Amino acid sequence: MTAPGLRVEILADPSELARTVAEHAVAVLAAAQAERGRAALVVTGGSILERTLGQLAAASRDSGLDWSAVDIWWGDERFVASDSADRNDTATLAAGLGDLGLTDERIHSAPATDGEVGDDLDAAAAFYDAEVAAEAFDDPGPVAGIPRLDLILLGIGPDGHCASLFPGHPGLHQNDTAIIAVRDSPKPPPERISFTFRGLNAIDHVWVVAASVDKADAAARAIGGADVESTPSGQPRGLVETVWWLDAAAASKLP
Repeated sequence: MTAPGLRVEILADPSELARTVAEHAVAVLAAAQAERGRAALVVTGGSILERTLGQLAAASRDSGLDWSAVDIWWGDERFVASDSADRNDTATLAAGLGDLGLTDERIHSAPATDGEVGDDLDAAAAFYDAEVAAEAFDDPGPVAGIPRLDLILLGIGPDGHCASLFPGHPGLHQNDTAIIAVRDSPKPPPERISFTFRGLNAIDHVWVVAASVDKADAAARAIGGADVESTPSGQPRGLVETVWWLDAAAASKLP
């Protein structure tokens, strides 16, 4: 059984999954850009998403997509120093985003501990939330205080978390802002900055991308409609569509 409003696409292996998602992502962003002259992509971390980002350059050829007019946001970030290898922005830019001709003013990295507001996690989350809200003045979306966000490539963990919204964690119920501070993450590092469900559910196309058998249980629970406390990744819903992109191993426990 599939939860209402959710579609599942299954590809043979991680290589085909990454290539296919990249091709479809470029098509979504190109269509958005054709409509309003710009587009916005939200990314998160994880090996299959980094592999997908590495396919974007090839997928962009002859697409008409101008990456210099694409805004990039991060759905979650580890609150560590800007030169830390734990940063999601560092990993995803190195995986392929940094090779696309992005412009600095459209790269919206979350603050680091040595950044604009120092090592105050609450101030850093508020700063990023304010940046999201400010962008809404230039490119308003259908949800107040959040800009038009065309697509998110969202990973999941074997425990069923998405972004930095973990099972049983207080952040699951903080929905008065788009961005929150996360403490006591069950995965290190313990302090993070994350989109809330309010932020995630303001995105047009929510795509969850998962590969490998260690994601199979979580995918089956989420797609089957498990509750938010046990499986947060089943909750995000796109304004236009919600798609779970899986390789055969990650789909192996679907009913």
